[in-house]
Amino acid sequence: MSDIIEWVLEMEVHAGAADRIQPLIDEMVAATQADEPGALHYEYYITEDRAHVTVIERYADSAAALVHLGNFGAKFADRFFAIFAPMRFTLYGPANDELRAAVAGLDARHQARIAGFHR
Repeated sequence: MSDIIEWVLEMEVHAGAADRIQPLIDEMVAATQADEPGALHYEYYITEDRAHVTVIERYADSAAALVHLGNFGAKFADRFFAIFAPMRFTLYGPANDELRAAVAGLDARHQARIAGFHR
């Protein structure tokens, strides 16, 4: 089995905040790509009405996910939560206790891998 950690975060966009989405997301994507080699997959999706956004993230392991969360907290959290209201956070893979604790405030659901493969 692999150590890969994945999560899906589904969010509502706060009323009147839609115009602030793209600049923040562009900044976050650039920073994650430049500063976090353990970030393997980091993509945002938005509904046509710009009312809901989903982010799908994959990290090499719990340590890489914790690096991301540390950077997020230091650089982006205040602006992020001024735009988005988390609705559902699902954490996949062998997350260690530190990672589980770090995302507990998002009412994270955890699902352990029981079978499969990746290439």
